[in-house]
Amino acid sequence: MADERPKERADAARNRRAILEATAALLAEHGADALTMDRVAAAAGVGKGTIFHRFGNRAGLLHEMIAETTFALMDAVRTGPPPLGPGAPADARLLAFFDAFVRMMTDNIEVTVAYLQGPPHPQAAEIHEFWDEHIAALLREARPDLDAEVVGRLLFGALGAAMVPQMARAGETERLLGAVRELVESVLIIR
Repeated sequence: MADERPKERADAARNRRAILEATAALLAEHGADALTMDRVAAAAGVGKGTIFHRFGNRAGLLHEMIAETTFALMDAVRTGPPPLGPGAPADARLLAFFDAFVRMMTDNIEVTVAYLQGPPHPQAAEIHEFWDEHIAALLREARPDLDAEVVGRLLFGALGAAMVPQMARAGETERLLGAVRELVESVLIIR
């Protein structure tokens, strides 16, 4: 799942940057619902075919938009410093993961919303499997009495609720972070 890209020609790299920058600008200005390939092509100064050739479809373009932050978070989970990376207790790592994931979503909320509205990218299943396994492993360590797979998926699934983008768009990121932290902490408490 490594994010390894072949060397690009200068014009291809320039077009790629223009397309990604235009997409980000359109999302910031008009939101996820207004993003069309025609608008992206016009804003980037390229033909629509260039976008389809480069990214395959809208889902591929949006995947590319979130890939950098997604793969950076995955790397931090695998090899980064504690508490997000190895070396911290499971409960601290779980809290750090949810904090980081919510921040990643809210910092890129329009991209996230647009991405979630479309068909899943081919790598999406592999990425979600990574998150599921990570959360379940930490839950098994912190709370061996739980059904870690189901509880983990329920916790992670909460981030897909409609209120997440609503709160992010309303500037309530800190409140959202606090609520997610409380939810995770409630699972970590042994009764």
